[in-house]
Amino acid sequence: MEFPLAILVGTFFSAAIYLMLSKHSVRMLLGIAILGNAVNLLLFTGGRLTREVPPIIGAGMETLPAGAANPLPQALILTAIVISFSFFAFLLVLTYRAYQELGTDNTDEMRLAEPKDEPMPPIGY
Repeated sequence: MEFPLAILVGTFFSAAIYLMLSKHSVRMLLGIAILGNAVNLLLFTGGRLTREVPPIIGAGMETLPAGAANPLPQALILTAIVISFSFFAFLLVLTYRAYQELGTDNTDEMRLAEPKDEPMPPIGY
């Protein structure tokens, strides 16, 4: 059960890195979203995948049963989902505003500090 998820995590990480290396900001944004999902899936896979014993301490018990799933990764993933969604929404608005102001999502064309018509600085002194 964990081997296919490990392959899926690797696929998510490789797709995220590929998209984040793009020159277009929308692709970078999608790469960041996929990277967040890959990290969440990695935490979920690392926290033992069991359906037999839920992570609930029963009456008269002081600890979890031996084969129970670890509840800490589940709580971390729930927190990470909320944080990654708000981060994604912020980056989406930032990308949209940059596109409105500059008219492009290509990061090479977003160089207002380095206009194309300006002469190059001197190379040697």
